[in-house]
Amino acid sequence: MSINTEQFTAANKATVDSLLSVANTALASAERIAALNLNTARAALEDTVSGVKSVMEAKDPKAALAAQTALAQPAVEKAVAYSRSVYEISAQTQQDLAKMVEAQFGDFQKSMAGMVEMATKSAPAGSEGAVAAIQSAIAAANSAFGNMNTVAKQFADAAQANMAAVTKKSK
Repeated sequence: MSINTEQFTAANKATVDSLLSVANTALASAERIAALNLNTARAALEDTVSGVKSVMEAKDPKAALAAQTALAQPAVEKAVAYSRSVYEISAQTQQDLAKMVEAQFGDFQKSMAGMVEMATKSAPAGSEGAVAAIQSAIAAANSAFGNMNTVAKQFADAAQANMAAVTKKSK
């Protein structure tokens, strides 16, 4: 069983394409988080300036306290909104990466099945046990990937439920 140059080139190209997709997804997520952080910092600065002005313009301590108190609730709401946005960006990135991994694993499964088929056809008589062991190992890998994928989805669902609960409590 030998791999020809075209198969090797195609495999390398697929690997590079996969790495580029992962890198682009990670960079897009980082850009979104950076923009969110910048906008949040800008808004926090504006809110602080506005709050300081409100407190300074107060005519008495009671009015100053009322001005400070009025700033607290919007700050909590903005913090929750920021957390929700970070979670949404992270969840979307996780979903995108999971789709890429699933697609790559599907391609890997097809490739392995093709190689096992080639090996089976060209295997010498009496090597049925070795071929069966390889097929068993591939089935175990498929099962492990399926289990890992299920656990990752359960974790994502739990995280989403927790974020929804936190958001609901803060309203």
